[in-house]
Amino acid sequence: MPLMPTGELRRALRAHGHAMSPIVQVGKAGVTEGVVKQVNQALADHELIKVKVGGECPLDRHAVAELLDAEPGVDLVQVVGRVLLLYKRHPQKPRYEGKRATASAGGAPVKAPSAPRSRSRRPARSRR
Repeated sequence: MPLMPTGELRRALRAHGHAMSPIVQVGKAGVTEGVVKQVNQALADHELIKVKVGGECPLDRHAVAELLDAEPGVDLVQVVGRVLLLYKRHPQKPRYEGKRATASAGGAPVKAPSAPRSRSRRPARSRR
């Protein structure tokens, strides 16, 4: 099961994909032509997607990952449980690679460190 070539890109894609919800689900029919078509369409629209492998799928998650990774241009970023994170670079406007990605990452304002917090989480009790 081959993963993305560069560690830095994989790290960035995993961070972006963390809050995402699965867009495509693989069900009891397994990886059909329709599922592959949906994955390709979702990757063309979003560039980075999550795919959920259902418990009733006849194939295991690694077999599904290999089948979807075999599609041209599709890269497997991560497998966590029954969820796959897939990436396909957009040919004209890549979001996660190139100048656009470095401009959005480097242009973010740096947050100033906050004041130290007190050790107690409860508010101070008033005594009578």
